[in-house]
Amino acid sequence: MDIVLTTLAMIALFFGLIAALGSFYTVKTAEAAIITRFGQFRRSAAPGLGWKVPFIDRLEGRISLRVNQIALTMETKTHDNVFVTIPISVQTRVRPEKIYEAYYSLSDPVAQIQSYVEQVVLGHVPGMTLDEVFASQSSIAAAVKQELDVDMAAFGFEIVNVLVTDIVPDPKVKAAMNDINAAQREQVAANARGEAEKILVVKKAEAEAESKALQGQGIANQRRAIIEGLSGSIEGFQKALGEATAQDVMQLVLVTQYFDTLKSIGESDKTNTLFLSHTPGSVQSISEQIMQSMIGADAAKR
Repeated sequence: MDIVLTTLAMIALFFGLIAALGSFYTVKTAEAAIITRFGQFRRSAAPGLGWKVPFIDRLEGRISLRVNQIALTMETKTHDNVFVTIPISVQTRVRPEKIYEAYYSLSDPVAQIQSYVEQVVLGHVPGMTLDEVFASQSSIAAAVKQELDVDMAAFGFEIVNVLVTDIVPDPKVKAAMNDINAAQREQVAANARGEAEKILVVKKAEAEAESKALQGQGIANQRRAIIEGLSGSIEGFQKALGEATAQDVMQLVLVTQYFDTLKSIGESDKTNTLFLSHTPGSVQSISEQIMQSMIGADAAKR
């Protein structure tokens, strides 16, 4: 009899120890525990060491309070009939005051969030062109966040942020866009090269015009100096020889210039043979022709 009582006592002690140990539990930081009693939600337990009624209360499960990122990929068509793939990252977390709703309301929160995202994206992107979609990534993300904030709040979830990370068009469309961009840049480069060539041509023409103007001015100055020198020579001869007329002096100067020219030609290394009508009559004829030209020019000026 004593043995039976001892055995029962040991069994009772064993189950009591198990019950005592099983009534304590721990919850990690940024986590919440769900406590139920006979299958009914009793309460949510905060992080730390907790206690529940043995064999009556049960630790149903745990739920994370950390920010969770859900990566989604949406495929849709733009207003200009271009199919695009839009990667979207949705950052969510459970509201601490709505742990019951977050744990029991949705069987698959990720699928529910994906459905809402698809609804918002399909309501915005098909009304935009491809260029507008690229320019409106932030507005698409803001629209998705606003819609999810309203819809998911009832289920105990908070939408921290929504990121549209990229716009991926069809590879053929992407290649065509690159070709258009390259052609536009080539057009800009061609215009720049044309403007540069135009500037060079204009500057060259201006330089040639200025050079010719200076050359003409130099020739005019040279002729003016020659005329002044001849005038001085004529005056000097007339003072030295009172009977000499201006025509006589001019003929003498021309003859002198004629012989100086022949001398210069003869002294040139590149001169091989030169045939001239070297007679006094020829010199006289040349001087008369020059004088007639000068007289005609003077008459035309008057």
